[in-house]
Amino acid sequence: MIKGAHEAEVQAPKAGQQEQVRFVHRYLASVLALASHRISAEFHTEVRKAGLTVTEWRILGSLIEAEGETVGKLAELAITKQPTLSKVLPRLEAQGYVTLETSRIDRRQTVVRITPKGTKLISELCDRAMVHQARVLAKLGPDYADRMVGLLHAIITD
Repeated sequence: MIKGAHEAEVQAPKAGQQEQVRFVHRYLASVLALASHRISAEFHTEVRKAGLTVTEWRILGSLIEAEGETVGKLAELAITKQPTLSKVLPRLEAQGYVTLETSRIDRRQTVVRITPKGTKLISELCDRAMVHQARVLAKLGPDYADRMVGLLHAIITD
């Protein structure tokens, strides 16, 4: 184990492995990307079982508990490029999961809102996502898990 700032611990490879802790194991962007990929890949199986693509999941998950988002903000929240959203949103609208309206403030912008049907579809999946998150973070203990999520949120908040 390597101790660093604030007593954070970096796990070296397990016993029997000769691999040293390399740059990619210490570099925050790399560690976050690897963690995100592994955690997401596990849950994306559930998303596909629910009949959604990962992009649809990200879009609907970004809209739940919100009053609506502009397409630009939604692209940021859903980690999706705007051209991809432009293809997926009409499909979600046709299925009755979202509504698309021209913004009253800026007529160049479209506001996307989740419908009750979309909320019903995504709510159970969001609950399962939080159970998955709790399982993934359980090895850290509740104090570290909550603190880590808070710290990461602080990093990404403008």
